[in-house]
Amino acid sequence: MSQKINKIVLAYSGGLDTSVILRWLQETYQCEVVTFTADIGQGEELAPARAKAEMLGVKQIYVDDLREEFVRDFVFPMFRANALYEGVYLLGTSIARPLIAKRQIEIANEVGADAVAHGATGKGNDQVRFELSYYALKPEIKVVAPWRTWDLTSRTTLLDYAERHQIPIARDKRGEAPYSTDANLFAHFL
Repeated sequence: MSQKINKIVLAYSGGLDTSVILRWLQETYQCEVVTFTADIGQGEELAPARAKAEMLGVKQIYVDDLREEFVRDFVFPMFRANALYEGVYLLGTSIARPLIAKRQIEIANEVGADAVAHGATGKGNDQVRFELSYYALKPEIKVVAPWRTWDLTSRTTLLDYAERHQIPIARDKRGEAPYSTDANLFAHFL
C-alpha cells in the first residue's frame, strides 16, 4: 500500500462484505482495526456482529445506540423536507450514512486512528455519502475503500475469501448467500 496506516475504524455490520473487509484490512495494512456498528434500529443483528468481530481478533469494538439521534436529526428532517429519491421513495438506507460516518470520525479521534473504512461498493452513492462526511469532519483522515482497490470483484469471490480465511458467513434457510440489506428504525415503517 502506498500510505502507512496505523489504526483503522471500520463501519462494520458483521455481514459478508464488512467481515471480509475486516480480515482484508488486517492482512493488507498489518494494523489494528477498530470496528464500529451503529445501532440505528436493526435489533438482533447487533450481538452477532460483536461476536464475529471478537472472533476475528478485534480488540476495540464499538456498538453504539444512535437510534434517537437518527430519528431526531435525520429521519424527521427528511420527512419535513419530503426528500424522495426520484420523487418516488424515501431515503431509508442512505439517510443513515452521514450519521455512521460522523460517529466513525468521533471514534477515530477517541482511539487515535489515522484512517476510516467502509464497505460501500461502487454501485451506488454510499461511497460519496460516507466519504464526503468523513472529509467534512476531518479533512486529513485517510479513507480506505476496499471495493475500489482490492481484487475481490464479486460476491462469489467474497464467499471464497471468507471460506479460505475461516470467516463464518450465515446463510438463510434456503442456503443462499446473505447479500446485504439494511435494517434500521426507518425501514420498519416502510
